[in-house]
Formats: sequence, C-alpha cells, structure tokens
Amino acid sequence: MLELLRGPASALLMVDFGRERGFSPAQLLAGSGLSLTRLADPNFELSCTQELRLINNLLNLSGHPQGLGYQVGARYHFSTYGLFGYGLISSATVGDALQLALRFLPLTYAITRIAYHEQPSLGILTFTEPALADDSLRDFVIERDMAAAAVLLKEIAGSEFSLAGFTLKKKRPVDQSAASAGSILGMRPDYLADSNSLAFDRSLLSRPLPQANTVTVSMCEQMCAQLMERRIPRTGTANLVRQYLNITPLGTPPDLPSMASLINLSERTLKRRLHDEGTSYRHLLEQSRSAAALELLGDPTLKLTDIAEKLGYSDLSSFSQTFKRWYGVSPRTYRHASKAT
Repeated sequence: MLELLRGPASALLMVDFGRERGFSPAQLLAGSGLSLTRLADPNFELSCTQELRLINNLLNLSGHPQGLGYQVGARYHFSTYGLFGYGLISSATVGDALQLALRFLPLTYAITRIAYHEQPSLGILTFTEPALADDSLRDFVIERDMAAAAVLLKEIAGSEFSLAGFTLKKKRPVDQSAASAGSILGMRPDYLADSNSLAFDRSLLSRPLPQANTVTVSMCEQMCAQLMERRIPRTGTANLVRQYLNITPLGTPPDLPSMASLINLSERTLKRRLHDEGTSYRHLLEQSRSAAALELLGDPTLKLTDIAEKLGYSDLSSFSQTFKRWYGVSPRTYRHASKAT
C-alpha cells in the first residue's frame, strides 16, 4: 500500500460524490481528522489512513453497494492529478506517458500496489490489493484504482482506446445484480484470475500524443521531483524505496544508481539517508524479495520453479537456499505447513 502523503483532490472528489447522494461533509469526514477547510487548501496533505477512513464512511453511508469503486474511479480524470496529469498528456507518446506515470506513481492516489509488465502483444498493469481486514473496503480500493487507471489511459491514448483484458482474483459474485454492477470502459471482468489486471494492445505505446510539449513535460517532471523530495523526509527514504521496489518487476529490481535516479537523489545521498535510517539498499532488496516469495508461495497455481524464476533466481536450488536462510525452512516445507494451518 502506497503510504506517501497525498494531496486533497482525491478526498474532495469523494466528498462531492457523497454529497450528490445526500450525505453531508461532516458524515463523510467523521473520524478522519479532515475538514472541508483543510481540503480546500491545495497545499494540504493527508495520509492514506485518512483517505481510507473517508472511503469507509462513504461505504457505510451508502449501504455497501456493489461496484461503488468503479463509479468513483470513473471520475478520476487527468486534471485530478494536477501537474502530474498535465505532464502525462504532454508526453511525446503513450509509452512515454506510461513511463512518467510509473516513475511518479507515489504522487497518485492509488492505494493498491501497481506494477507493469509486457507480453508479446500486450501491456499489462497489475493491482495488488492492500492488506485490509474489511472485504468491502478492499474491493472498493481495487475497483477505484483500476477504473481510475483505465480512465487515465483512455484520456492519454485517445477515444479509440479500449481494454484487451480485465481480470480479478476474487470469485464471481453469486448475486447476478452484483456481478453485473462492475465494468471498466464497458468490459466486464474475468474472475478467479491470478491477478487483478488491465491489459491493452502494446502497439498503442508508440502512438504520438496530440498535445505533446517537451517544455511542459520538463517543467512537470521538475515540479513532481520537487514534490517527491519535499514529502520524503516525512515519509522516510527507506519507505519510499520500498514503494518503488513494490512496483518494479520482481526478477529485475533496479540497481542502486537506477533507484537513486528514480527518486531524484544522488547515489551518495541515497546511501547516506538509508544509513541514517538504519538500513541499506541491499537490505531493502532482501526484504522486498523475501516478502514477495511468501506472497507467491500462497498462490497454489505456481510451481516452485516458476516462483524462483519470477524472483530472478537462476534455478530452484539457489532460491531454496536463500529462502531457508530467510525463514529457516525450505519453500516446499513452508508451503506444506501453510496449507495445513
């Protein structure tokens, strides 16, 4: 779950959505520590926890209807993201816009963990659900983040953009009305999938954008970098690095110079800040990979050799030795023990 502080636009959007349904700002913001006055300040920043409280209030007041996240997510237009959004539509191509979006992903309002990978003819965004105890809250967050991403892709790529695939990990709702409540850009999901994902034709990535402007993109990049730099001290450099490791391909994490470039720090400054926070980049890489190993082992459809490959190991033996160093048991033993509990 992305924990970087966020601007007020997303919270205001949801307050407006709730007001249209007859709920007062006081009801929607109850217990969040937020107020309309604070949210009206464009420089105000709130936490992910505060936004989740607002979402929970909206769900409770609405009676937990199916597909509410899709409705809310459809309202996240590029202008919702401020300079970040304008940087995207000013990029040279759809592919350039996507790379910019992934670079500054912590500046969005996403609560899911978003990653991107490619297949021969498809670009695929995956959305890993956060660890939330409430099922309806978790479903809302997945629905909203996926719908918002699709809307942004369509606004960048043009009106002809369409999805090539939409999958969800959860079971298909038994209630037919509930099952028909969810769609993104007119496409209904395939359920019981390996991941929550949106797929699109990779050929779109080379499409030039009509509002491309190198000066605007450069200005937006600089200001986004400054905003990231300002928020890092309050979030912690180590935490920000963890967020970026979460959205990069498992088997090919960035090296230290690449990570420093991603978060707009010099390599020396990144090493010093991590040292001051009692950690190192190597240690954070180990943490990320070990946590990913547990997550992948929980997927019964994956063979151990598949997991080793996804994590970047040359063979199963190397993965097993490393896993045993992390957790004291082999991955096979861990998986069997997990099934028994």
